[in-house]
Amino acid sequence: MLVICVLLCAARPTAILAMKSMEPAEQQSTSTTPDQPESPPAEGPAQEGRHQDDDKRPPTPPHTGVRALLDGLRLDIKSLPSTPNFAIAATGGALALAVHPLDPDLNAKLRSHIDAVDDIFAGGKYYGGTPIQIALSLGTYAFGRAFDEPKVSHLGMDLLRAQLISELLVQPIKFATHRQRPDASNYQSFPSGHAAVTFAGATVIERHLGWKKAAVVYGVASYVAASRLHDNVHYASDVVFGAALGAIAGRTVTEHGRETWTFVPAFVPGGTALLLVHQ
Repeated sequence: MLVICVLLCAARPTAILAMKSMEPAEQQSTSTTPDQPESPPAEGPAQEGRHQDDDKRPPTPPHTGVRALLDGLRLDIKSLPSTPNFAIAATGGALALAVHPLDPDLNAKLRSHIDAVDDIFAGGKYYGGTPIQIALSLGTYAFGRAFDEPKVSHLGMDLLRAQLISELLVQPIKFATHRQRPDASNYQSFPSGHAAVTFAGATVIERHLGWKKAAVVYGVASYVAASRLHDNVHYASDVVFGAALGAIAGRTVTEHGRETWTFVPAFVPGGTALLLVHQ
């Protein structure tokens, strides 16, 4: 059974509504005089919600060219050591340790000899590969630049930077841990690069478009992670920590403002947990 657990790591500040005191009756007037300019109409809840969502999204920079991309990447690397990133890494590491004893059993349960099931998971190794993710990011960036769409090129630029940061985090750990894959093909099992790049992209899209529009992308990233277990090339602890690294990469390149939401998946006994981290 698939169990989705949502943990709120920090609560939003509670909104405080203040009512303005009534002015004396003799100062009130229903007519508008030249000395009293008409006040703008009050915004409704829908407009206020839209403004709040816009405030949380990364502001579009004035330039999205190659130089801006490289300058942003340099700042991303400098911004990696941070308390929120450390918290995500610690959470991902703790969850990876928690599921580590179950690694062989989970792989055995997800492997299948049914052709239909194999066909369902077949696309995961391709879509989650770094070349495909880079190509999709480059396509988004090139489209925005070619058609003068700054928001689109900004999204593509952040996607590219997130993929590069993911690789920067994943590859050194792979060679340092030297963990053998379940199928014994090599010693680069931990962490999962497929999980890292797909969750990095999903985090960027969530920051740009909102979590409702990014729900499908997170679902695809979870599918990619599950396909690595089905293909017997990664353990559950590999994809859990890989997803955490991807969340760090996506969060780092889109860090604008004080509030951030980050999704971190985890396999737990009997199901799957989805951590919703609010900083």
